[in-house]
Amino acid sequence: MMNRIERFGRGGGEARVRFLDGDFQVMSPGSFTRCAVTGAEIPLDELKYWSVARQEAYADAAAALKRYQETGRM
Repeated sequence: MMNRIERFGRGGGEARVRFLDGDFQVMSPGSFTRCAVTGAEIPLDELKYWSVARQEAYADAAAALKRYQETGRM
């Protein structure tokens, strides 16, 4: 099994991520992305919530719901 560093790149910084339906693609190596609502760091191996339409990541379901309520769409 790969560890997080092997899987997502050696950089401990922020990754550039492309969000797809049911998956995501790491465009630039890093170990985390940021929540668009809270600004919290989300380790890539824990990333579960994002919007394909807005290309944003969310730390948890509550953050995703908050953004949906603000914009009216996922």
